[in-house]
Amino acid sequence: MSSHRIIPCLDVKNGRVVKGVQFVQLRDIGDPVESAKAYAAQGAGEIVFLDITATHENRDTMRDVVARTAAACTMPLTVGGGIRTLDDIARMFDAGAAKVSLGTAAIKNPQLIADAAARFGSRRIVIAIDAKRNPDGKSWEVYTHGGRTPANLDAVAWARQTASLGAGELLPTSMDYDGAQTGYDNALTRAIADAAPGLPVIASGGAGKLEHFAEAFTEGRASAALAASLFHFGTLTIPQVKAYLASRNIPVPK
Repeated sequence: MSSHRIIPCLDVKNGRVVKGVQFVQLRDIGDPVESAKAYAAQGAGEIVFLDITATHENRDTMRDVVARTAAACTMPLTVGGGIRTLDDIARMFDAGAAKVSLGTAAIKNPQLIADAAARFGSRRIVIAIDAKRNPDGKSWEVYTHGGRTPANLDAVAWARQTASLGAGELLPTSMDYDGAQTGYDNALTRAIADAAPGLPVIASGGAGKLEHFAEAFTEGRASAALAASLFHFGTLTIPQVKAYLASRNIPVPK
């Protein structure tokens, strides 16, 4: 049985780590390099770095901040935000990223997924899916530009399409649950996992207590669980989460 990964997330704006609720009300948390060092010391197996305003502001990801963060990391770094072309992807890898996360650019140009997978390998291409539950309560719409713009695209159908194009991993984030610490949207996570069998799926948006991680893996069928607020503010530590999951017989990396 494969291990289930716990991934801290650094949402970065203007070179600083921030965190909000439902993609707004952002609070300054600190320096991404120092945050990465702290999570490495806690035993994080990998980390996600998202430049959350790069696409909305139509600018490139902050390569210098990525490079400094990657240099401080002893674990793989996934970078997203403002990545639009194969050259952008190459620059992130040159800066030290292990994977890139594509969101808006992949929706605008799905062929980018296939081209990136062919050039760099599928395992290095993560597709971020920011999704909001529709009024029917049974489906989700994809949003672009950091959760600002509806894409008129069904999240599950989009997940299925990205898998067929060569995506190596999927990162669905529940916009409804983000920062609320009431638990992951396990229905969303599971629907995405079922739509792309064989692909790792990272649950994101809503972690608030130990039980939520176990639920993401059992009910949501996630391969990994991403969290920000409860780690940033010291509510929980990565060792605490790993110990709890181990006590529930859910395998985690040591």
